[in-house]
Amino acid sequence: MMRTIRDCCSRLLIKYIIIIAALSFMLSGCGQKEELTDEVKIAVLAYDEYDTLIDSMTKHMSKWCRQKEKETDIRITLDVVDARKSQLTQNDQAEKFINEKYDVLCVNLVDRTDATMIIDMAMAADTPVIFFNREPVEKDLSRWDKIYYVGAVARQSAEMQAGIIMDALSDPDKFASIDANGNGTIQYVMLEGEAGHQDTLVRTSVCINELVDAGYSLEKLGDEYANWERDQAKTKMLEFIDRYPFQIEMVIANNDDMALGALDAIGESGYPLDPFVVGINGTADGLEAIRTMKLDGSVFNDAEGQADVIMEMSYALGRGEPFPDTIELTFDKYVFKPYSPITYDNVQTYLE
Repeated sequence: MMRTIRDCCSRLLIKYIIIIAALSFMLSGCGQKEELTDEVKIAVLAYDEYDTLIDSMTKHMSKWCRQKEKETDIRITLDVVDARKSQLTQNDQAEKFINEKYDVLCVNLVDRTDATMIIDMAMAADTPVIFFNREPVEKDLSRWDKIYYVGAVARQSAEMQAGIIMDALSDPDKFASIDANGNGTIQYVMLEGEAGHQDTLVRTSVCINELVDAGYSLEKLGDEYANWERDQAKTKMLEFIDRYPFQIEMVIANNDDMALGALDAIGESGYPLDPFVVGINGTADGLEAIRTMKLDGSVFNDAEGQADVIMEMSYALGRGEPFPDTIELTFDKYVFKPYSPITYDNVQTYLE
């Protein structure tokens, strides 16, 4: 009787071992088809977390990752760090994330001409890099096939900003209200972004050249760098107001924050003129200022659209998958999102 029981147990044990072995083989076979991890680790290195546009982009990246986790059940680690406008700090941050085996670096360069160290480290570790907003020089981008850039074409933003101004000046009544002294020449001041930044250089020169080429008479009273910041722009604008107490008819700013800083100064000083003020980016505060007819216009920079693209690319790189069909690469390197002009007539579309 005991022998019969032992024989039964032995047969059951053998069957159990066979079933476990078969299941193990099946599972290992599935694993061979897809050598993909269940986690994607993405590092975002911002030049300055207080930049309004960059802040909106990184917040949307976080939102994108949370939604993607729900859709896929794939864990996404997203770390965003601020270099506080120091390239040395940003280099150290890149080295840290590379050593911690992050799948991809998304880099908003402090100094667009100084990407060498980050690229060297990334290439040595085989870690892809997506630069964004601050475009590295072409020679750096061409060094490796795992380097990309996501942004917008600066020239387009300047052309559209000039278009907003020309639309206003083409209306005789509007021209008369802007040309406060009636001399047929528009006296303006320019608030520029950051010295050496490609957007500063292009937005400043192209906007003015477009207006001059269209036949408008302009007189530049002054221009100052305000480093994209509202408070700095307010300070610079107050200095302009002290120098030109009755002459400033137009303020052209390289971004919305500086345009809003100019409006702050105009309001605080009780400036007797009502200058025509334009910015670029279409930030939340900028849109609201257009809606309330304080800011005369801006050019929409699709921060959320760019953030989506950066995260789609990062996710694909981290998973070892091809980019989605929605990602349109130019020269296998660049993804550019288009700008669009904003005035009071269409601002509600962007607010919605």
